This record gives sequence, structure tokens and C-alpha cells, in this order.
Amino acid sequence: MKITIIGTGYVGLVSGVCYAELGHHVTCVDQDSDKITLLRNGGIPIYEPGLDAIVQTNVREGRLYFHDQLDQCIKDSEIIVIAVGTPSLPNGEADLQYIEQAVRDIANLIERYTIIAIKSTVPVGTNHKMNQLIEGITSVDFDIVSVPEFLREGTAVEDTLHPDRVVIGAENQRPAEVMTKLHEPLGAPIIVTDLRSAEMIKYASNAFLATKISFINEIANICEKVGANVSEVAYGMGLDHRIGAEFLKAGIGYGGSCFPKDTKALIQIAGNADYDFKLLKSVVEVNQMQRMNVINKLQRALGDLANKTIALWGLAFKPGTDDVRESPAIDIVKELLSRGAVVKVYDPVAMENFRQNVNDTRIVWTDDEWEAAKDSDAVCLLTEWNQFKKVDLRQLRDTLKQPILVDGRNVYTVEQVLDAGISYYPVGQQEIILQSIHHS
Repeated sequence: MKITIIGTGYVGLVSGVCYAELGHHVTCVDQDSDKITLLRNGGIPIYEPGLDAIVQTNVREGRLYFHDQLDQCIKDSEIIVIAVGTPSLPNGEADLQYIEQAVRDIANLIERYTIIAIKSTVPVGTNHKMNQLIEGITSVDFDIVSVPEFLREGTAVEDTLHPDRVVIGAENQRPAEVMTKLHEPLGAPIIVTDLRSAEMIKYASNAFLATKISFINEIANICEKVGANVSEVAYGMGLDHRIGAEFLKAGIGYGGSCFPKDTKALIQIAGNADYDFKLLKSVVEVNQMQRMNVINKLQRALGDLANKTIALWGLAFKPGTDDVRESPAIDIVKELLSRGAVVKVYDPVAMENFRQNVNDTRIVWTDDEWEAAKDSDAVCLLTEWNQFKKVDLRQLRDTLKQPILVDGRNVYTVEQVLDAGISYYPVGQQEIILQSIHHS
């Protein structure tokens, strides 16, 4: 098949590359000519493990192309996939301006029957609205389908080629059959449903996963007060197949481009339908509060944070990506600076993206984790990159001004920190406090 992908962000680029990997001829289109030039020259605009190799292979074999002009790509396409951004508006609703523009452009360009697949995450009813918009512009035959994505940054290629399921929302049999045939080689269950249900499956899935994260973080907060260990609790819960172990890892909350945006959007969708989604509102509130626990732990360890030097390990919202959108590190850095602390930061891949989001002259940008830790009063682990998991904790103790470690991701064990002689502040577990700490 000939497929055009509009948008070369995480979803568009990974989806296009993976369709090419399945043997289709794919053109990825983006109005950002600099990004297209980068891709044509073998560069990758996002950090995603394994993506560069699969891009190079499919470009070399003549199945994958990049273009910045939609009108030169669209006429021969059997399927046009829309994968543009739907960022949050100030009220939490999804901003659909990029979707609408893509749909208008398509409607003005198609000359024969075309399937228009919306892969962007959109509020329930959006596919129907876009269908009406196209009908008002062209008399050319077309069908709109909803094909929500479920990839995770850091494992996006694997998730796309080996998904848990494929969801296809369609109102007519013809596009449903074509889209089913397109995705059958993935070997995953294929759910064909109506447009509105497909749109809701995406939001409901992300909202439920966000709920699991906030739930275990609330349990962690209780564990700290009653002397239980949240890691043991989560393990015991996760063995129940009705619950499952995934997304039961306590920490400093979720971030990224999906969960924060989609939970807020679903709350707005419910509100627009005159329903108060109290549970999901609490999920969002808990997540926002959870990242401040790092500040609370630092305050317990050091007292007044003014003029204290705090090292932060990890700025990306999760390992395996350079994405800092809605990263807990953003709020933590801002709060530390507001309290007069000196903040030293390091992340293996997300430094430049973070600098674009929080470009404060008071931040000390370092070249590695040891430079960040040197002469700091405490180190806070915010992103569980492998290189942080493998550090020599005795060396860390000797590098720090005070041996204080706030572990926002529960990376280390009690045995490790006791052996190293470090005061340890994990999430949902007993804190280990050495007597030698001073609050000068």
C-alpha cells in the first residue's frame, strides 16, 4: 500500500517507519522543513532507541521517504494517517487546530477514494466532526477511521511492531477491512469498533494507567506513615492477575506527553457531557502533589534549603527518552530555586530539551552525575537511568558534602545504602538517617 503520514513527532515518525518495515511505501510529511532535511540526511529529531537503524534500512530499500510538501505526496496515497499534535488548551481540552488544518488540506487535495486515518489522540466525537468538515469541502469519496496509538516513549518501535492490540474505529466495512489487512502482520488482536468507542478506548486506557500510578503513590505515602514497604506491597498486589504488576511502581509521579494531557482532556470531555469525573480529578491532584514529596524529604534532611546545593540526577520524565514534557523535574527545579537552593542537574540525553523548558541562569548544568554530586548537600534521583542504578554508592558518599540520597524511583536497596553509609530517603519505605547529618 501507499501511505502518507502527516506529522513526524513520536507517533507519526515511529508509525510511518514501522509501516515501511511491514513492506509498504510510506512518505512522512511535516511542514517543518528543517526536520525533514534532518531526516533526509539520516538524522533523527527524537531520542528513541532502535529508531535510527530501522529508518536507515527502509530509506535504503526505497520504502520510506520524507517531504515537507503535502500536495506532492498525497494524490497516490491509499491511506493518509494524521499524527499531528493535540496539545492541551488552558482549560485542559485538546487543541484540535492542527488536526483541522490537516483535514482541510487533505480534503482540498484528494482526487480518488482515500482512507483518512486519525492516529492523534482526539476527544470523543472528533472523527465525526472531521468527517463532516471534509464532506463540506470535497465530493471525492473517502472514509475516516480512528486508529489510536498505544506506544510508549523509549520502547516505541517495539510497541508499534508488537502491540498488545490494534484498535480500529470505522463506520463502514470497506475501510475496516483495509485497515485490518494493514495491521494483520503485527499478529496482535484487532478490535474493530465504532469511531466514538475507539476514541474513548485511548483515553480510558491512559486514564486507567495514570490511576494505577497515583493509587500506588497514595499507598506509598501511607506506607511511610505506618512503617510498611510499598515495594513489597506492590509485589504482593501485582501477583493477583486481576490487578497485574505493571504501573504499580511508586515514585514521584507520571509525566510525558500523554498521561497529563489525556487525563485533563478526559475530565473536560466528561464535564462537557455534564459528568463530574471525581476519581480522575483526584488522580491528577495526587500526581501533582507526589513530586513535591522530594522537596519535603530534602527539608527533613537539611532543614532550610536556602543556599543548600542540591544535585538532580535525571530530567527526562522517564528513562529511554529525551522528552521532558510534564517531567516532575521541572516542578522540582522551580520549587528548589524558589527556596533559594543551588541546583546542579545532569541527564544523559535530556539536558538540551530541559534547558529549553527551564532556562534559568541559576541552574548549574553539569557533564556527568559525579560533577553534579560533587560538594552537593544532597542528590535526588528523579529518572531511573541505568547509569544511575550502577553508581558506586561509597564513591557517591565521598563525593557529596553530606551523604544524603533522595531516591525518587526506589532504585537502591537498604543493604546498598547501609553498606555505603548514606542517609537514604526512598518513596514508601523506611528512611535511613545517619546521625552525622547537620543542618548548617
